Amino acid sequence: MAALPTQASPDPLEATYEVLDKAAFAAIGQATGGFSPATAVQAMMDWGLHLALSPGKQIQLLAKAARKSMRLADYAVRSLGDTEAKPAIEPLPQDRRFTDPAWKQRPFDLLAQGFLLQQQWWHAATTGITGVTRHHEIMMEFAARQSLDMLAPTNFLISNPVLQARIAETGGRCLVDGFKFWIEDALRLARGEPAAGCEAFRPGKEVAAAKGKVVFRNRLIELIQYEPTTEAVRPEPVLIVPAWIMKYYILDLSPHNSLVEWLTSQGFTVFMISWHNPDESDRDLDMEAYRELGPLAALDAIVTITGAHNVHAAGYCLGGTLLAIAAAAMVREGDDRLASVTLFAAQTEFSEPGELGLFIDEAQLNLLDSIMWTQGYLDGRQMGGAFQLLRSNDLIWSRLLTEYLMGERGPPSDLMAWNADATRMPYAMHSEYLHKLFLNNDLAEGRYVAGGRPVSLSALTAPMFVVGTEQDHVAPWRSVHKIHWLTDAEVSFLLTSGGHNAGIVSEPGHPGRSYHIECRPQDEPALSPDEWLERAEVRQGSWWPAWTDWLASHSSDPTSPPPCGAPDRNYPVLGDAPGLYVLER
Repeated sequence: MAALPTQASPDPLEATYEVLDKAAFAAIGQATGGFSPATAVQAMMDWGLHLALSPGKQIQLLAKAARKSMRLADYAVRSLGDTEAKPAIEPLPQDRRFTDPAWKQRPFDLLAQGFLLQQQWWHAATTGITGVTRHHEIMMEFAARQSLDMLAPTNFLISNPVLQARIAETGGRCLVDGFKFWIEDALRLARGEPAAGCEAFRPGKEVAAAKGKVVFRNRLIELIQYEPTTEAVRPEPVLIVPAWIMKYYILDLSPHNSLVEWLTSQGFTVFMISWHNPDESDRDLDMEAYRELGPLAALDAIVTITGAHNVHAAGYCLGGTLLAIAAAAMVREGDDRLASVTLFAAQTEFSEPGELGLFIDEAQLNLLDSIMWTQGYLDGRQMGGAFQLLRSNDLIWSRLLTEYLMGERGPPSDLMAWNADATRMPYAMHSEYLHKLFLNNDLAEGRYVAGGRPVSLSALTAPMFVVGTEQDHVAPWRSVHKIHWLTDAEVSFLLTSGGHNAGIVSEPGHPGRSYHIECRPQDEPALSPDEWLERAEVRQGSWWPAWTDWLASHSSDPTSPPPCGAPDRNYPVLGDAPGLYVLER
């Protein structure tokens, strides 16, 4: 009888090889800010080779360059002595770099017009090339835009008339002040301190100031129960699941723009999850831990404290994605405690995540995984850099110009202070989130596992209120809208003006706010985003009243407020809001 083959013993050095690889990739990721050089090379090769093999596109680009040169020359002739001449090109609506009248003076008008025409040409040069993968096309268009934003004439003394006038007006003092601002910011960054002025917004004082009590705490969350401000409340309390990428109090900023205070003033009992800020010891907390220790633990506490059987649950950004997962798993297990589900700027389908997808592919996730594996977490400032790049014109270059060259620093705001109050993301959770949701789209395609079994959003039956924001770079509204294709539940979809953060913080009385709203009844066919937009009703003002009216229509008649905490049922009051976790650095 032939001898059975023996299984090779594992290489005792295999773990060492893996550690060396991870350390190397972590070093690369730290040096490049998480950008993969391999992906960048692949994108450039894909774009460059396909462009080289596309004679039609080359001819088109040459023709565009010729036409734009002629338009610039025509403008140069027409505008001689006429500052009101029609420009060759207008900036995009969100581009405010050339609004000052000084940019209409020669030769600066030609610099501005030439830059805008060149910007338009590069957009054409990096898009619409047959054969280039969509991911690489987005990366090349993004890289071209970043390069142009960096080289814009507004960024240099010799080509910026507004800066020149400012220097002349202040006798150069603005440059001295700007240098002082730069030194101060650099020292604060080195010491890990918040941006200048942000210390004026202290949680529990100026922000996160709604009165309430911490009624539950575990390893991952504190649960805050807010004091009622009306004599009667709806029997169904509201649980808010914020994103853990930042502190919860974006939904409880200053008293005038606190969503919590708005809800309590409308007769709702409000509970808020405040997430623990993870450190290296939390590296193994995964998405399942966040589901169980987060919304599920909070629901158990709320039902016990209030005696309510049904709860309205609302989730913001990552918190909304987690809430959708938890809600679908609850339905699967026969748990009917959710009266409704509200999602604020939260994606459940990730096939079109917008420009954030620039940072999501196998090579770049390998770098992020290696960084997180080394640290045990991803630092909030490492994430913040990626978000700033998505709006580099507004968040990087315009700020450098205004603060460090013009010496002008505006007063900080509560939203700015919140944005600077960064948190960390544990290794296991964030890796799982990026791979399973962003990269592989497991949730929308029925592969995502919660509680040991796959969950399907088609199981959702509770009525849903879903909010998208028009200028969202994190969760594009057309991506958020795809919840219509994943469930047959009633979906009231609302699209508000503003971006991912400012669109949600949209209190009544906030100037310039408007929104679209339309309800898709249960089991009715879904509309495409453009069809929905055409049909939706347009309203002026804040969307908050529309949401609370919707909550009230899905609630029972008001009754007496519930007690705060339940000491006799193991939910004693542990302290005043905002609690301890929100103060963790």
